[in-house]
Amino acid sequence: MPDASCLVPRFPPEFRMFETVVIVWVLVLILVVVTLFAGVKTVPQGQVWTVERFGAYTRMLQPGLNFVLPYVDQVGRRLNVQEQVVEIPEQSVITRDNATVAVDGIIYYRVMEPEKAAYQVTNLQLALTTLAMTNIRAVIGEMELDATLSSRERINTALLIILDGATMPWGVKVSRVEIRKIEPPENLIRAMNLQMTAERERRAAVARAEGERQAAILRAEGEKQALILSAEGRQQAALRDAEARVALAGAEAQATQMVSNAATQHGQAGLRYFIADRYVRAFQALASAPNTRLVVVPMESSALAGGIVQAMQLFRGDDGTAGSGPTDVPPPPPPPVVPPPVPQVSAASPWGGGTPG
Repeated sequence: MPDASCLVPRFPPEFRMFETVVIVWVLVLILVVVTLFAGVKTVPQGQVWTVERFGAYTRMLQPGLNFVLPYVDQVGRRLNVQEQVVEIPEQSVITRDNATVAVDGIIYYRVMEPEKAAYQVTNLQLALTTLAMTNIRAVIGEMELDATLSSRERINTALLIILDGATMPWGVKVSRVEIRKIEPPENLIRAMNLQMTAERERRAAVARAEGERQAAILRAEGEKQALILSAEGRQQAALRDAEARVALAGAEAQATQMVSNAATQHGQAGLRYFIADRYVRAFQALASAPNTRLVVVPMESSALAGGIVQAMQLFRGDDGTAGSGPTDVPPPPPPPVVPPPVPQVSAASPWGGGTPG
């Protein structure tokens, strides 16, 4: 049986040397590629990387293509320098008046100094969240429930000032803090609803009473103005009545003076004429009344009629001159006075009880 070593092909020494050189070059090429990849770093936009040399911070890598020493320098922390949002977990907070409310919120921050944010605090977001929760308890604990529910802006401002000052050594800028929810427990919400309803009813009652008061004042003012205007009207009417009475008295005085002058000029005949004229007018007004059924003429009317006839003769005059003065002509005898016929009253009339005689 032939030896197995005789079956293996024998290569010359030159071929073995070439094979070794090829393997070495392949290993060198792989090492070069790995070194290139280790020395070239591409940083995305919005991020900043730190470079550590043997574990110590040396410099920052800005966005873009950067070169480091392979196997010596390595990337330490990768930081996002964009504005970020951190949620504040919901927690129960006790107010100054011992009311429990559930509160949560959000924080807007931005890394301004990456080297401090990378090496001054271990976990930046955890530190911000814990700091915000403790300061929310401190701020709301100094306020009463009503002020807490109505002063969100005040709470946000106070938290912003506190967090911004506390995170300055970390190279972080807190730009905004917002409280999203302040929720009392259910029993407190029911009590607040009842209180709000009572307050609204009170305001409605006050407004209604104020309206009634204003209406009463306006009515009183209106009545006052009406009384004033009525008094002024009565005053004006009294003044006009007084003026009318003065004018009437003046007219009566003038008429009396004229009658007196006529009596002086014409004697007793003129005075009788004046009196007879007034008597006739009065008698005419009495006879023309609609409810007049019987007119009784007094006995003195015959003498009065004679005076009227004498006055008419005086003013006409036989010689055509009227008003020539008093005369001594004796008055004519009075004419017979015929009484006016008495109207017959029917049987149905209430003034008679039977057939006229």
